[in-house]
Amino acid sequence: MRLRDEMPELEGATAWLNGEVAKSDLIGDKPTLIHFWSVSCHLCKEAMPKVNEFRDEYKDELNVIAVHMPRSEKDLDIDQVKEVAAEHGITQPIFVDNEHKLTDAFENEYVPAYYVFDEEGKLRHFQAGGGGMKMLTKRVDRVLGKNK
Repeated sequence: MRLRDEMPELEGATAWLNGEVAKSDLIGDKPTLIHFWSVSCHLCKEAMPKVNEFRDEYKDELNVIAVHMPRSEKDLDIDQVKEVAAEHGITQPIFVDNEHKLTDAFENEYVPAYYVFDEEGKLRHFQAGGGGMKMLTKRVDRVLGKNK
């Protein structure tokens, strides 16, 4: 995906955990952070407290959606996804992407990966990897109009 690209439809989930959302639920409301993670990704687990902090701190201003992107056969076990999500406090909706349908729509190759969309559903920021949470915070704040 490129900056200013439209958010893809949230279709093709193997399952939804913690509730289901559609793109139409997210557009026109408030900005959205979509983060890709995997149960086998150590960096994802390290970053999860910060993602949860975003979710809690900005709960009235920002939609937060998780996408579980399996990296191996072992990652396809939904019970394991549920277990790891519970262990790491992931209470936001989780799109389980066992067939990589949303992963392909996003052209995403990384976990963790973060996509910040404005309230119109246009991509405003992308980053991948375990570090860079300060940059992500700045970009989220910018989309929320907190640091002009």
